[in-house]
Amino acid sequence: MAEALDAALAGLRPLLLDQQQLVSAVAAGRRRNTAVRWRRVELRPVELSSGRLLQVTAYDDRQAHTANRAYDGDAATTVDELLSEPFGTWHVKTVEETVQLRVTKKGLAQVHRSAATTAAHRQAHDRAKPHLLDPGDPLFDVIGGGAAKRRQVDAFLRSADAVLDPARLTHRPVRVVDLGCGHAYLTFAAYRWLTGVRNLPVDLIGVDVRAVSRERNTAIAQQLGWSEQVRFVAATIADAPIEAADVVLALHACDTATDEALARAVRWRAPVLLAAPCCHHDLQRQLANGTTPHPYVLATRHGILRERLGDVLTDALRSALLRMLGYRVDVVEFVGSEHTSRNLLLRATFTGTPASAEAVEEYCTLTSDWGVRPALERLLATELATVLPPR
Repeated sequence: MAEALDAALAGLRPLLLDQQQLVSAVAAGRRRNTAVRWRRVELRPVELSSGRLLQVTAYDDRQAHTANRAYDGDAATTVDELLSEPFGTWHVKTVEETVQLRVTKKGLAQVHRSAATTAAHRQAHDRAKPHLLDPGDPLFDVIGGGAAKRRQVDAFLRSADAVLDPARLTHRPVRVVDLGCGHAYLTFAAYRWLTGVRNLPVDLIGVDVRAVSRERNTAIAQQLGWSEQVRFVAATIADAPIEAADVVLALHACDTATDEALARAVRWRAPVLLAAPCCHHDLQRQLANGTTPHPYVLATRHGILRERLGDVLTDALRSALLRMLGYRVDVVEFVGSEHTSRNLLLRATFTGTPASAEAVEEYCTLTSDWGVRPALERLLATELATVLPPR
């Protein structure tokens, strides 16, 4: 049954401003013979270090604009402004109920109420634990993924947050490049977090050799309203037409693709580098074809042990090379092994500190004893020419 529009909208106001009960809200469309400023607006409570805030993401035809409003500050003013916009529909989820409001051609409100779904209750419970990116964010409705993927996203963002100092990022907008982006769910999450939580202007480019990945990811960026700021190209990591980057991501790029990404980041002198390696076949092949130094034969006699040793050596040598080229590096487990066995993250920040003689000696001894030459050393031979002795 239709009711007066002003009264119906007034009934939504306390729901939108209830920081304990609101799960999410979406305003979209427009009323007959009207124009709206925003194509779509999304609201949800978010838990940040400064406390619980109302996050408002407004989409125009080009991009998304995200702002966090304090409940004891300007949240009420923002909600009132949105309620005065001539949107055609409102969809409000709370812990207890879902309210759908549609404006009829006669300017009346059709309001439908239903009990909250189990998912809404679960999302409300999830928010009790602070997340860097709200698990109820509509981004996940677009990119997909269940609770496990959302935990992986949050774990990755926490690891990134520990090394991301905006003062070190020289460009505005900040240039983020994801080399070997695949389906790009961490790429999209990183953009959402950087712009919506860290409030940084960002231009992001995802690179993948497969044209189908570019087409899929471009369509998602358009759906999210990010196509001006988030772009994808089909190219190899080595040949992608990119001049510079502030933040380089290389997340589960296979085998030496990770090394190609690290090499490009080094040549750009990217201030921040985050790499989650995948398979490590290159060094494993060298170990299989070489002679194991005494007394480590026991560690390579069995194939599975030799494979895992190859993983450890590869990432240890990658870290050493980055340090010799002026990066501070740490290697962390960014998510539990129950989510993925490829759960190591190399976090590197450029400091420009010269390589120490001790670091060079340690690297040369390790590679000489095992008879290996890592792919990253080969790719950065020019940059390392003044650091490493000739082979």
